[in-house]
Amino acid sequence: MEFSERMLVLQVGKFREADLWVRLLSPSRGLIGAFAFGGSRSRRRFAGCLDTFNHISVHVKASPGKQYLALQEGVLIEGVSRLRRDERRFGTAVNCVRFLQSFGIVPEGAEKAHFLMRETLRVLDGCGEVPRLLPVFFRARLAFDQGYALELAHCARCGNALSGKPARLLIRAGRAACPACARASSDYRLPLGPDTVSTLQALHVLPPGDWDGPAVRPAAAGEFAEAVDAFIRYHVGITWEDGRFVRH
Repeated sequence: MEFSERMLVLQVGKFREADLWVRLLSPSRGLIGAFAFGGSRSRRRFAGCLDTFNHISVHVKASPGKQYLALQEGVLIEGVSRLRRDERRFGTAVNCVRFLQSFGIVPEGAEKAHFLMRETLRVLDGCGEVPRLLPVFFRARLAFDQGYALELAHCARCGNALSGKPARLLIRAGRAACPACARASSDYRLPLGPDTVSTLQALHVLPPGDWDGPAVRPAAAGEFAEAVDAFIRYHVGITWEDGRFVRH
């Protein structure tokens, strides 16, 4: 097997003195691991492209027994030097990448995940001030894109529109209900203010470049983060434990 593709470098580690192990996000294959033999020394084959969070064009070849993949050569398409120099930006990017890796990306969802990760890195590298809730926005949007969408437009029971109104998130159902209908439900409920409802609705469609706009500025940041993480914990099975994301 041999192919060429544009991918994102998510993680780079030493394998041997001159060799590297690289974790990549492919828009057609999802998460893949590969070796870059001579990658820490070869300027001709990799031209300084094997740095974390770079967008690269790379040629990949499977070993004779298809036991591993090896990068043959790579070319830098887009780098994020500012992101790597800024501790807060870098930490935010690492948080997003670790969640994505814990989530796991299958080929069917790879294109959307690749776009989301690439655009998020662009925002972190170029924005004036990093949106405080960007990691939570990222987690919500990745879950939505991978098939775990929330139904928030109308009450799950009476069908009335919820836009601009307070609601309750029914965790098990993955839907929202108006406060009156939620009281009759045995589902685990979390309060959602009008701002949180509109933000969650917006995140289904808005690209990362628009996450600093008025549509995604929840007044109750704690409420918003609690709702997102509770939904992901129940439906995806990912929790934050001891400084890392764990999938159960």
